[in-house]
Amino acid sequence: MCHKLVVVEVDGNYVEPFTVDDIDIYSGDSYSVLLTTNQDPKQNYWISIGVRGRFSRTPQGLTILHYKTVPDSVLPTLPPPITPRWNDFDRSKAFINKIVARMGTPTPPKLCDKRIFLLNTQTLVDEIIKWSINNVTLSLPKIPYLASIKFNLKGAFDQKSPPENYPDNYDIFKPPLNPSTNVGNGVYMFQMNQVVDVILQNTNNLLGYRSEVHPWHMHGHDFWVLGYGEGKFQPGKDDAKLNLKNPPLRNNAVLFPHGWTALRFKADNPGVWPFHCHIEPHLHMGMGVIFAEAVQNVNNIPKQALACALTGKIFMNNSKQN
Repeated sequence: MCHKLVVVEVDGNYVEPFTVDDIDIYSGDSYSVLLTTNQDPKQNYWISIGVRGRFSRTPQGLTILHYKTVPDSVLPTLPPPITPRWNDFDRSKAFINKIVARMGTPTPPKLCDKRIFLLNTQTLVDEIIKWSINNVTLSLPKIPYLASIKFNLKGAFDQKSPPENYPDNYDIFKPPLNPSTNVGNGVYMFQMNQVVDVILQNTNNLLGYRSEVHPWHMHGHDFWVLGYGEGKFQPGKDDAKLNLKNPPLRNNAVLFPHGWTALRFKADNPGVWPFHCHIEPHLHMGMGVIFAEAVQNVNNIPKQALACALTGKIFMNNSKQN
């Protein structure tokens, strides 16, 4: 016998409770679960933790679920649970597709005002492996985005809007024909309360038939996860598969190998917000974009937010900027 877990909350939002034996947790995810101590109180029990998403020789970690009626020095008699294989994504998808919003959770607008497609690729910059989005590797500027946009500081970052799509003939199942990428720090600009769809599209890596998993995290917002799919997203056909009835509200969503993830959010929080892979090395290697919305509505910017580079020289004499 094993202890069951009842999942009740994901990323700070209630979901319809469901029961599982184990939980898939990607970087940036958060879950609340209910565990009932209904097993033999004369035993202790193993809890296993395994590595997911990339081949690893790291053995599974072990800890003990301790019943107070038995000494904590007593090792469990049953063997530890075996964690799923690192690449058992069918199991991961079965788990994540159980997550739907609790009744009463706000539902997404039926239509979007804008849709952007973000192609996740592994590329090269000066023969160094990087990650890029729509063939742009993110390299953050030295001047803070918020002040740059608020005070119209030209030249602080790329003024050209980043690409909102990628070539229709891109084969996501093959390594890129041209692995070289552009380095940039442009910004996707949204109007206040604009409803935006983001289609995250995964691709093949540089070598072999291989695609990695990426958990994507958005700052400043929760978004609705409308759905996941295999292969290349096909507008129209795959739109019919999207869940507009009870999609979960989250701030972190996984992008599976050679697949797509569809998100919808409302640009109702003025500011500048990173949206990026939550695997930290991937972010530092360029897998991220910057969203800005209604920045002119942001007032009372603390001076600490203006203390970098050019903005530090211009604004630090004032206590704060309105």
